[in-house]
Amino acid sequence: MMSTPYPWPWHGCLDPRRLAVLVVGCASPYEELPGSPPVALPVALPGSLPEIEAVRAARVAGRVAGAARKAGGLVVRVRVRPPLRPGPPLPPYAWGGGSPAFPLATIGREAAPQDTADAEVHAPGWDGFHGSPLDELLRAAGRDLLVLAGCCLELGVHSTMRSANDRGYECLLLADACAAADPSLAAGALSTIEMSGGIFGAVGSSADLLKELS
Repeated sequence: MMSTPYPWPWHGCLDPRRLAVLVVGCASPYEELPGSPPVALPVALPGSLPEIEAVRAARVAGRVAGAARKAGGLVVRVRVRPPLRPGPPLPPYAWGGGSPAFPLATIGREAAPQDTADAEVHAPGWDGFHGSPLDELLRAAGRDLLVLAGCCLELGVHSTMRSANDRGYECLLLADACAAADPSLAAGALSTIEMSGGIFGAVGSSADLLKELS
């Protein structure tokens, strides 16, 4: 399919039986996971740019997840959170104010609801592979072509994509199915993937992928 900086996948074989869509989202704000304290996570006030972008991206990611699953692809919800480490408490992230009125985390559940996702994994960090069974799940299912979507682009989505690349997966990030916590960082995050001939994979659009899957 059309993508930059090279047509994805590089070998030209887009087999849905090898495809997995990873919809990345934060764990719920202040959510307590087993063995870890609650932490504040990205939120956005209603009507703010991050909220608008997150809603838009969730809708696009949802269409992609549905089409991929119908074609034989695997859909995985990947829940990430700030890493736990010694040091001062992490402040709550908020844009436009401090009220957790719209958790950016909701993109993962909106884009891949329970009846659309085949699996859900939780990672104790921004990298969806870290401390989670994601790698084992994908390899057991024979999925080596990964499509990434979700929020936040410059945090969980980017970290998970770089980690997947290190593990030998062929990765495609759908720019229009992602939302950035800080929109000013979106262009740089995409450019980092595309540099050096696609050092972390390729960047494409949902329209082009949906065309290939139809």
